Amino acid sequence: MLRPSHPGAKESVVNANSLTQALFSQLQQGQGLQQVSQQLGLEPQQASSAISAAVPLLLGALGTNASQPQGAQSLLNALQKDHLGGGGGAGGLDIGGILGAVLGGGGSGATNGAGILGHMFGGQTSQAAQLLGQKTGLDSGRSTQLLAVLAPIVMSFLAQRFAQQGNAGELSQALGAETPASASGGIGGLLNAFDQDGDGKFGASDVVGMLFKR
Repeated sequence: MLRPSHPGAKESVVNANSLTQALFSQLQQGQGLQQVSQQLGLEPQQASSAISAAVPLLLGALGTNASQPQGAQSLLNALQKDHLGGGGGAGGLDIGGILGAVLGGGGSGATNGAGILGHMFGGQTSQAAQLLGQKTGLDSGRSTQLLAVLAPIVMSFLAQRFAQQGNAGELSQALGAETPASASGGIGGLLNAFDQDGDGKFGASDVVGMLFKR
């Protein structure tokens, strides 16, 4: 169960098997949240709230890509080629190690957050950052930085779960599964706010609606 994002908010009811919930829970553990908050100059609670908005946005963008012809297979190929080592291997998701590489400017494809965002959003990274800023109160620079920091973690997380089995169908199905937004607080409320098509869920159609809404 996630903690409310602000005093008085109701706890969110999120599918425990959802990718968003699983990754957000891992980011809350260890030093991951602290590292992100320090890098962005945010209080931990504010960083947690921003991460809980950014993760479904990133996964939703990947879901959009995976729903296209050959999209899931192309994503799986990228996961297998660039993201299985270290953070995505059988030993578990090494969030601290990935963050260290990303924040240290290692420059490899697996930790090049800006490059990954370009593939995720297809040239619409600035619009995604603007949307995230509207939902979290972060300025454009911090929103972009947060997305760039989280993008390699999302890819390594997916590699850990799907790349070793090599099943593009399972990857596509998991990314296409939309998380219910039945609660008014926490991540449920954020997903509900992101819901552009009014179906009560956050998915590929919502990402498209958010990025291209005029």
